Amino acid sequence: MKNIYKSIITIFLSAVLVLPVITFAGNKDRSGQAGASELLINPWARSSGWGGVNIANSFGLESIYTNVAGLAFTKKTELIFSHTQWLKGSEIGINNFGFAQKVGESSVLGLTVNTMTFGDLPITTTELPEGGVGTFSPSYMNINVAYAKAFSNSIYGGFNFKIISESISDVGAQGVAIDAGIQYVTGEKENIHFGISLKNVGPTMKFSGDGLSIRSFLPGQSSQFTVEHRSAEFELPSQLNIGGSYAFLFNEIHTLTVAAAFISNAFNKDQYVLGAEYQLKNYLMLRGAYTYEEGINTNLSTTAMTGPSAGLTVQVPINVEKNSVFSVDYSYRATNPFKGCHTMAVRLSF
Repeated sequence: MKNIYKSIITIFLSAVLVLPVITFAGNKDRSGQAGASELLINPWARSSGWGGVNIANSFGLESIYTNVAGLAFTKKTELIFSHTQWLKGSEIGINNFGFAQKVGESSVLGLTVNTMTFGDLPITTTELPEGGVGTFSPSYMNINVAYAKAFSNSIYGGFNFKIISESISDVGAQGVAIDAGIQYVTGEKENIHFGISLKNVGPTMKFSGDGLSIRSFLPGQSSQFTVEHRSAEFELPSQLNIGGSYAFLFNEIHTLTVAAAFISNAFNKDQYVLGAEYQLKNYLMLRGAYTYEEGINTNLSTTAMTGPSAGLTVQVPINVEKNSVFSVDYSYRATNPFKGCHTMAVRLSF
């Protein structure tokens, strides 16, 4: 086991040492060339409330998105349902359900299902560009199956296997990807955390279906023939996240955690996130963050996000002896245009 610990620490420290190189790895010139961009949308309320900066100190089921290693902190069983009004005014909704269960003394299994709804869109054709022949509804769904393990009181690791599906009535694409992450905890009061996660690594995807084919007649013949267009393959939006956090434990009632993160995007600009969370015992949590990237809030901006995000959690104990709690989470992310992104979630831990 000691060799396992040493290997994990070596991987972690190696990734930290190459941070100066990774800092310049973001390829803004390739923006928009990757597909499945919904994989970069955080559907959870707590972590999105402070910009996903909690790469080093994400705990429980929500860690499947930020850093799957944090799933290992699940105490027993956790259930979450969340709904997001994405870019309010665009009529895009995100529904997310997750379940995590501790198995054995140090392992945790997690499952989440994420779906996006876009409302009913009019069907248009070359003959009827204004529609009038019905509607269709795009369907996006991501399924995550995760495993995390506590290797010691300081080292946590995990991986996440995800299934990606995008489709409309007659065209669709399916793919798979893998996430992996490590968290390291240190300090006299275990209040210093470091984390690294690698996300959305997988093979290319490609659209196919009847919508990419055309039926026509050959000159002088009465029978139709079908011509199928080949769609181009596209890569997944891979991402590397590195973060750290420090918790100021004033007493048993008040805790203030500050966190910072660097997000390296393979198909977009790199991002820097700084955030903080205040916790009043185990009943109330207030959090906020600011995400910066080159050109944000200028004419050169390539994102609708303007940087600020905030959120809160109200938590009520159900059974003190069994450490069961019920909580309601909310987060807001500022955007321009539209009226921001709002996420509500209910959580049950028992």
